[in-house]
Amino acid sequence: MTDPRPGAAEPTAPAVCLDVGSCWTKAVLVRPDGTPAGFAEHPTTPDVRSGIEAAVAAAAASAGSGAAAPEVLSCSSAGGPLRLAVVGTERLTTEEAGHRVCHSAGARVVSVHDGPLDTDAVRALARARPGAVLLLGGPDGGDPGVLLHNAGRLARGRGPWTVLLAVDAAARDDALGLLRAGGRTVTPCPNVTPRRGEIVAGPVRDAVADLYARQVPGPARQGEPAPTRTTEAVAAGAAVLARGAGTGVLVVDVGSETTDVHAGDPYATTVEGDLGIRAAAEGVLVGAQTEGVVDPVEADLLGPAAAALASAGPSVPADRGEAAEERRLAAVAAVVALRRHLRHRGLLGHEHPLDRERSEIGLVVLTGGVFRQRDAAGLAAAAATVRHDPALAVALAAAEVRIDVESVLAPAGLLARHGREAAARELLRERFAG
Repeated sequence: MTDPRPGAAEPTAPAVCLDVGSCWTKAVLVRPDGTPAGFAEHPTTPDVRSGIEAAVAAAAASAGSGAAAPEVLSCSSAGGPLRLAVVGTERLTTEEAGHRVCHSAGARVVSVHDGPLDTDAVRALARARPGAVLLLGGPDGGDPGVLLHNAGRLARGRGPWTVLLAVDAAARDDALGLLRAGGRTVTPCPNVTPRRGEIVAGPVRDAVADLYARQVPGPARQGEPAPTRTTEAVAAGAAVLARGAGTGVLVVDVGSETTDVHAGDPYATTVEGDLGIRAAAEGVLVGAQTEGVVDPVEADLLGPAAAALASAGPSVPADRGEAAEERRLAAVAAVVALRRHLRHRGLLGHEHPLDRERSEIGLVVLTGGVFRQRDAAGLAAAAATVRHDPALAVALAAAEVRIDVESVLAPAGLLARHGREAAARELLRERFAG
């Protein structure tokens, strides 16, 4: 790896900045001075490596014969969101608690079960391939019988999942003993449902976000360490942009499986595992209706497009109509993700002038493969959707909304993380100055 310490000499060879996504593998060739010199993309292949090699070779060819061999800097989001199963005692509360702890934490609910687990239910849970199971037990002081039954079933079940145990303190030790006796890794958490009708998601959301952060981002190239997580690369690019802009910056990265919001601070990133424009496309409409961003009529109109995108895998729009639907879903995903992000940080709905001053945001950038579409009017409409959203009006009152049409945020972050800060600044300066 290049020496990333401040003051170290920057490399003189070009770099191929590689982003391995769940659908597409993208490669950008960047000259040492920060000038982009080539772009290539390839569907992410089942073995990952062949798609990487094809994208890298195509991008590197732009350097021409005789050029120095480029350094390959990689990031990956191919691991997708954390897959979370939820097991509780009452259906509606279990579902709602699961979705709330996933918001802004990089997770997606893939299975919900209420009541005592039987053999078929445990098998169905295993088929959902969760990375973690959230085990709930109902309000404080309730009968722990169902909780302890479910803890025993999960302890004996087949699957590598971690258990997040978010139950009444009075029953926690007994459930913990059952799970650990079965060899389970358990993270004890405060009760998510301490009182009937009340959901306290914050502490468990933090635990879910920690599990997502420790999830392996995707396969490495042979003989190399695991790549940087794409979320971390874009966050680093947002930080470079914020330092150069001299104002508050938000970067919204709409991907195939997640939509991430970065605030120019590595500790202020949120990841929405239920929002994306491929596998999570239908989640965009669910989230948008919950937030009131789209009405039922538009949701019905966009429903077939979302369903088609969810099953499409790596693909490009067949015509202008499909491209417009994809952009609309991406813009809506950005709005929902921004609302959640600002709410999570306590910056949504502030009315006091001092609060507005402290949380002032001067620039919002939308990035992601969908925004590479060469349709100026369509991209302007996507930006306007964000800029004029009524719930975001106060927080974004001073903000300009720009589109990262060349997908340079992740490459800039990779450059900065590998000792190429000047090149990263220049790459962003030309596209976001003024």
